[in-house]
Amino acid sequence: MPRISTLRITRSHKIATAVLVAAGSVSAIAATGGPSEAQTTAARSSISVEPVAAAGIPTAKDAAAKKAAQETAAKEAAAKKAAADRKASAAKDAAEERSEKQAANRSTERKAVTPKKFANNLDGWIRESLDIMKKKNIPGSYEGLHRNIMRESSGNPNAVNDWDINARNGIPSKGLLQVIQPTFDAYHVKGTPKKLTDPVANITAAANYAADRYGSIDNVDSAY
Repeated sequence: MPRISTLRITRSHKIATAVLVAAGSVSAIAATGGPSEAQTTAARSSISVEPVAAAGIPTAKDAAAKKAAQETAAKEAAAKKAAADRKASAAKDAAEERSEKQAANRSTERKAVTPKKFANNLDGWIRESLDIMKKKNIPGSYEGLHRNIMRESSGNPNAVNDWDINARNGIPSKGLLQVIQPTFDAYHVKGTPKKLTDPVANITAAANYAADRYGSIDNVDSAY
């Protein structure tokens, strides 16, 4: 019977066999389930890569965002300034209006509280009478009043005529313009004293009477 030779497997043979088995497994995986190079390239190309600022240098997107923020801030600042300007202008207008009203009120108060003052003499009596006559629409001038006063009484407010027909009838003419009591009562100007010999009351009543009969005291040149 032939002798069968036995194969002796050494430690080196075991290591070589393990390496071959491992290599075969890797080849199988590559042939059946591993991603191909084309698939890997396609996967990489589908990923969007954002530009990254290098060493503190902003990208175009960063610059655009910064500019937009600056423009928005500028618009907001301009709007706030415009609103503040409008508010200040309105406040100024209101202050001016208040000042004008206050000035007008003060002026009215001064006029109401401070009446005109006239001298207590013939010139003052005539001027005060003219002021009242103007308010009452009674015609007459300084010259017309003065001329008739000097003829009738020589400027004496207490002058009394005790010799003419009126005196004989018991109603003598009195005052600067020699007015009788019935005429004074009929033509008395409201706001003046109800006293026949009061200078201003006498002048205004006589001027009122002359305006009714002659159109104006200026048209009187003799006894009236």
